[in-house]
Formats: sequence, structure tokens, C-alpha cells
Amino acid sequence: MKHPKSYDTTPDIRKRMSKVRLKNGKAETILAKRLWHEGYRYRRNYRKLPGSPDIALTKYRVAVFVDGEFWHGENWEERKVKLKHNREYWIEKIEENIARDKRVDGQLQEMGWTTLHFWEKQVLKHTDECLQVVLELLEKKNGQAL
Repeated sequence: MKHPKSYDTTPDIRKRMSKVRLKNGKAETILAKRLWHEGYRYRRNYRKLPGSPDIALTKYRVAVFVDGEFWHGENWEERKVKLKHNREYWIEKIEENIARDKRVDGQLQEMGWTTLHFWEKQVLKHTDECLQVVLELLEKKNGQAL
């Protein structure tokens, strides 16, 4: 995707964007460590799978994604109306991300994987509940394998 010709960043924007992390964010690290302490082993940012899941529990074929609210379009229809700066660029960018997420989920499902998505703030504020969702799925999958 090309940037619009009018796309220009200020030093403040450039500095803010440089702090955006693509992997090993706080929320996914917290969830991964909790899974580890429960005895589940996984791969982080597993590049052998479409979308490089944040946490891939290969034994159970479960891929967990911890998505940033802005980048992956939480409440997108509501949020996109509020965009002020570089509106066209961000709408295109976020909608491409949403479409890619759906495409990756489909590819993983075709490969026999189950996908889970959590919002970053959801993991940070309700870690126990998110962990419980993953654990229940793993227990269900473990029961099916027997």
C-alpha cells in the first residue's frame, strides 16, 4: 500500500509511531506466561503459520492473537467516523488489517487450527477471564484427542 502523496509526519508522530511494537507486547507476554505456568507449551510469533500467531499451541492446534484496538479495528464503524488526521490513509490501513485478520483465520481453520482473538486491553484488564477461555478450549481439544 502506498502512502498518499500528502502524507507527511511530524517529529512527534514519528516518535510515537516508533514505540509501536509488532510482537512481544505486554499483553501477549502476560497471557503467554500465564499459560506457561499452567503447564502449556507454545511458540511465540510462530512464523510457520499464516499471520504468525502471538501464541501458537502447536500440540492443540490453537492460535491466539492479542490485537491492538486501533490497529485491528475494535468498534471500527464507530471509531472511523472520529478519525481526523490523515483519514483516508488510516481507514484504508485499518480495513486492510481487518480483512487480513479474517483471511488468516480462514487459512488457519482450513489447516485444522482454532483461532482465538483478544483485544489488548481485554487481556490487560481481565487476564484471568482470557486465560480461562484459552484453558477451556485446550481442555475441550484434549478431551477430543482421547
